[in-house]
Amino acid sequence: MEAAENVDTRAYETFDDMGLQESLLRGIYAYGFERPSAIQQRAIVPLSRGHDIIAQAQSGSGKTATFSIGILQKLGAPGADPQALIVAPTRELAQQINGVFSMLGDYMGVRTVSLIGGTAVGDSIRALERGVDVAIGTPGRMFDMVTKRKLRVDGVHTFCVDEADEMLSQGFSEQMYELFRFLPRDVQVALFSATLPPEVLDISKQFMRDPVRILVKAEELTLQGIKQFYVALEDERFKLDTLCDLYDTISVAQSIIFCNTRRSVEWLGQEMERRDFTVSVIHSEMGQRERDLVMRAFRGTFHRACPVDDSIEPIETLSKHRALYRAHRPSKDPIEHPHPTISPRCSPRC
Repeated sequence: MEAAENVDTRAYETFDDMGLQESLLRGIYAYGFERPSAIQQRAIVPLSRGHDIIAQAQSGSGKTATFSIGILQKLGAPGADPQALIVAPTRELAQQINGVFSMLGDYMGVRTVSLIGGTAVGDSIRALERGVDVAIGTPGRMFDMVTKRKLRVDGVHTFCVDEADEMLSQGFSEQMYELFRFLPRDVQVALFSATLPPEVLDISKQFMRDPVRILVKAEELTLQGIKQFYVALEDERFKLDTLCDLYDTISVAQSIIFCNTRRSVEWLGQEMERRDFTVSVIHSEMGQRERDLVMRAFRGTFHRACPVDDSIEPIETLSKHRALYRAHRPSKDPIEHPHPTISPRCSPRC
């Protein structure tokens, strides 16, 4: 790992060694943590001490808990307005982060709000009016609340961006810049992501001050214990038959299949149902209530396969299932999406 000079980025072997508040430590251990992961050992302390930070580690390594603990340690006395903002590219990820903050900060009495699209604007406004310490959401809804002057950011001391490679790439970068314009000039900025391509690091120079860089080498990004394979096909039309052959060959109770368009997701779902697979489908154009129902059914093991488009990231589900397939042309960089895919082996239901 690389880090800026004169900053404490030594590896803390235990949470107790980090000098965290007692109430926060209670939340950490109640959550089930015993020892900090590699990224937590090096990033929590610099973050909690106010340094700008760029942290890269693979999915499943504890990134969410890393910035959650660091920010919770920094919180001051509760007030009417938020002290920290966390932005994420998808509703599901924002909701997951909100859940982690709530559980880790349970003994601190931390108040959080989830500001995401697909939910009633009135609910977001009422939650903000009651007072919050940490606001977590997607950039569109968060920016809307700021421009409506319902989300007051004068007291924000930390601005954290999760999945920074997506948030600072095409599609989100303009929203991020507009949101950043409203923040205090001395706000601490933290970027967390599984991958940080050079162009993202270049963009970060425009709004970060001497950031601590905790970067993992590309060849080390794949999680231990995970096997990755790819099947090279000469023709796009062979994908469906190949996918079904995999199900016949490998014992898989459930899996998630990523496609790159909504149309591909819907087509694949229909074709798999025709072949007697029990399938649920989810994509970004579905309403939030419908998406929640699909994910609830899938977690309940009613469905064997769940095709989703690349704008959806059902993180909680990914960590519980054995197989994940990307059903479209892969990136030139095989390390681009190192998602966790480990779960106990189950017998197929179909």
